[in-house]
Amino acid sequence: MTKLWGGRFQKDTAGLVDDFHSSISFDQRLYRYDIRGSQAHARMLARQGIIAPEEAEQIVSGLEEILADIEAGRVQFSVEAEDIHMNIEQLLTRRIGPAGKKLHTARSRNDQVALDVRLYLKDEIDQVTGLLEQLQKTLLDLAEEHLDTVMPGYTHLQRAQPVTLAHHFMAYVQMFARDVERLRDCRRRTDVLPLGAGALAGTTFPVDPAYVAEQLGFAAVAENSLDAVSDRDFMVEFVAAAALIMVHLSRFCEEIILWSSAEFAFVELDDAFSTGSSMMPQKKNPDVAELSRGKAGRVFGHLMGLLTMLKGLPLAYNKDMQEDKEALFDTVDTVKKCLTVFTPMVATMKIRRENMARAARGGFTNATDLADYLVGRGVPFREAHAMVGRLVYYCLEQGKSLEELTLDEFRQFAPAVGDDVYRAIDIRQCVAKRRVLGGPAPEAVREAIARARERLQNQ
Repeated sequence: MTKLWGGRFQKDTAGLVDDFHSSISFDQRLYRYDIRGSQAHARMLARQGIIAPEEAEQIVSGLEEILADIEAGRVQFSVEAEDIHMNIEQLLTRRIGPAGKKLHTARSRNDQVALDVRLYLKDEIDQVTGLLEQLQKTLLDLAEEHLDTVMPGYTHLQRAQPVTLAHHFMAYVQMFARDVERLRDCRRRTDVLPLGAGALAGTTFPVDPAYVAEQLGFAAVAENSLDAVSDRDFMVEFVAAAALIMVHLSRFCEEIILWSSAEFAFVELDDAFSTGSSMMPQKKNPDVAELSRGKAGRVFGHLMGLLTMLKGLPLAYNKDMQEDKEALFDTVDTVKKCLTVFTPMVATMKIRRENMARAARGGFTNATDLADYLVGRGVPFREAHAMVGRLVYYCLEQGKSLEELTLDEFRQFAPAVGDDVYRAIDIRQCVAKRRVLGGPAPEAVREAIARARERLQNQ
């Protein structure tokens, strides 16, 4: 098969090289964007008098027919044609004749692939953003249901202070909101038209990139032809943002895995989002959460792969850059799959409120509130801290909780304790008193939910 670039060569490419060189096995997913870009390019060529209007019409309609054939499964892509761009161009030329050979005027595959990937990634960013927003809405609904569900907050995975499940959910709402912000910011830098850069030095034809940008919905046009075809920082930025999404998902999954264990028993996952054991009939495994946690690693690997691929490349385009697409495509697929299954898994899990409350009452999670109470009665904080530390040690020796101590026992270590101490260290009061911005008090969390809903509505 004669290559479209084969005029300078006297021998056919070796079959092994064709297979090694070809990217059609993975870049065929860009076909819609390649066709859209080519149609816009053809219209621009005609508008600028570079090709005849009737030729542009043939090209545009021929590409529309090819699009329909591809989506109907009637097209067999060729490895010998190397990539999606040359496959479509060859299909077009066979379909409409000589006019098809004029489509590539004033462009290169270098600026063509950069265009396709930017078009693709803008759409995918919008889809991932939508999935993140749906997850946030689910968590906001759950938070409203659990404003009064008290649970232990942890540091070092040790019970620390009482919070609410709503407050815990809202922490992830904040994380995912920042993920959306990063994606939107990345999209702004992706939304730049590279077509017109040619192979690296633009073109001598009087092209009009601004017209192409308008047709394709780009907000800006690349200002340097070398940069337009040779950098993939927008892709790196997306994969970095995706890696952080997976960090947040993975942390959440880790907690769900812990919470669904018998040792915590805070939640029970719905049967539809759990699996069993082939050997142990009693098992109910959180495999969806575990697999999502595991998939974070492949996204991290793609980020490192892209950075490593780019770091040693001189300007402008180098074939190494073909390695960008599989990393990008798999990152997109992985994040979308994880978000798609994670949201209904969380929405359907059963919350065991009593177990959470029982855990919050254990582990002396109200010790800090006792120290604060003493400070309110004139005891310097460091002295109050030491007194409560000794009280906790005493409780451990006696097998008691702070609430079970008598006033006399309190006063052995903290003479300033009054009759109102029991209210001060009641778990629900400990939560309710933390009304500061970002705190776990139900009224503070309710306000946080309202702000988050408003932000989502205005995006």
